[in-house]
Amino acid sequence: MKHTLRGAAYVLSGAALGAPLLVALVTGLALGLAASLVVVGIPLLALLALAGVPVAALERRRARLVRPGPLASPHRVPEAPGLAAWLRLRVREQATWRELAYAVLMACVLWPLDLAVAACTLGLPLALAAAPAHLALAGGPGGGGVRPAKLWFVASYPAACGTALLGLALLAALAYPLGAYATARAAVARLLLAPREAETEARLAEVTRSRARLVAAFEAERRRVERDLHDGAQQRLVALSMGLGLARLDAEPGSPLAVRLAAAHQEADRALAELRELIRGIHPRVLADYGLAAAVEDAADRSPVPVDTDADLPRLPEPVESAAYFAVREALANVARHSGAARAEVHARHTGGALRLRVRDDGRGGADPARGTGLTGLADRIAVLDGTLTVTSPPGGPTVLSLEIPCDPMPPAPAA
Repeated sequence: MKHTLRGAAYVLSGAALGAPLLVALVTGLALGLAASLVVVGIPLLALLALAGVPVAALERRRARLVRPGPLASPHRVPEAPGLAAWLRLRVREQATWRELAYAVLMACVLWPLDLAVAACTLGLPLALAAAPAHLALAGGPGGGGVRPAKLWFVASYPAACGTALLGLALLAALAYPLGAYATARAAVARLLLAPREAETEARLAEVTRSRARLVAAFEAERRRVERDLHDGAQQRLVALSMGLGLARLDAEPGSPLAVRLAAAHQEADRALAELRELIRGIHPRVLADYGLAAAVEDAADRSPVPVDTDADLPRLPEPVESAAYFAVREALANVARHSGAARAEVHARHTGGALRLRVRDDGRGGADPARGTGLTGLADRIAVLDGTLTVTSPPGGPTVLSLEIPCDPMPPAPAA
C-alpha cells in the first residue's frame, strides 16, 4: 500500500510539473529567438541551456518517492567563488547537457505519459467509485441519471453502488501496474541523471584534493602557532625568568620578599619548561630542520620506554614527514601507557616509492585502535596521503604498528 501511494504521488507530481515546464521552455525559446535580433536574446538562450540543472535537481529528489535513498549529483563544485565560475564550469560539464535533454524529454514526452497513466489507473476508477455521489448531485434517480466517466448510463442508486464497487475493484487491480510504471519511470530518471563513472571519479579526485588542501592548511596553521609561541610567549617567559632572577639578587636573603621571588622564579621556570614541551609537540623544530629520521631519534630519546631506532631516510615531503612523526609519537605514547613493554623499536625506510615505517614493542598486546588510542585520527590523516596504517596486537604481544605512505624523496637543497 505504501509503495502504491508513493508511486501515485510520483506520477501525479510528474504530470503536474511537466505542463509548466513545457510552457517555460517554449516561452523562453520564443523570447530568446525574438530578442536575438537585438543581441539581448543570446544571454537568454544561454541561460535557457541551463534550464535542465534545476529540473534535474528536482527530479533527483522526486525519485526518492519511489526508491528511497540519495541520488548523487554529477556536478562538481567550482574552484572559485562567484556566479561566473559556476557558469563556466556548468557549461563545460556533460551532465549539464544531459539534464537539458532530460528536461526537453520530460516536457514533450514524459509528462503526457504520466498524465495518461494517472488518468487510466487513478482517474477512471475514482470516477466510477464516485458514481453514487455524482448521481446524488444530479438530483437522484428522478434527475435523469448520470454517465460516470462517460462510459454507461446510471439512473438508480443500486446501479450507482455497483458502479462504485467496480471502480474500487479496478483501483485495487491497477495499483500494481501503477507502481510498476512509477518504478520504471524513476529508473529512467536515475539512468539519465545519475553521475557517470568518469564524473564519479572526478568528484572523488576533487574530494581527495580538498582533503589534502585541508591537511596542508592544518600543517601551515600548526607551524604558525609553533612559531608564534616560540618567538612570542616563550621569549616573554624567558625575559620574565631573567627579571625575577635579577630581582632575587637585589632582595635581602631570607626575607619574605626573597622567598616570594624565589617561588615566582620557580613557577616561571616550570611554565617555560611546559611551554617548550608544548612547542615541541605542536611541530618539533628537529623535524623541520633535520627531517623524519632525526625527529624519530628525538622522540625515542624522550620515551620513558627504551627504544631502538633504525631510521635511514632521505628528506620527504613535509606532510608525509609530519604524519609519520606523529604516528610514531602516538605509538610510543601508547607503548608507555598501556603495553607494559620493556623495550620498543622503530624501523623506517624509503623503498619502492613509499615510506615504510614500523613500531614494535614486546608488551602484553591486545591493543584495539577503536578504543580511543588516538590512532583512528592518524589513520584518517595518513589516508589523505593515499597511505595505510595497520595495527596487529594479538593477546600476549607483540604489538606492531605499520604505516606505508607513497611518496618521492625531496630533491637535495642547492648548495649555498
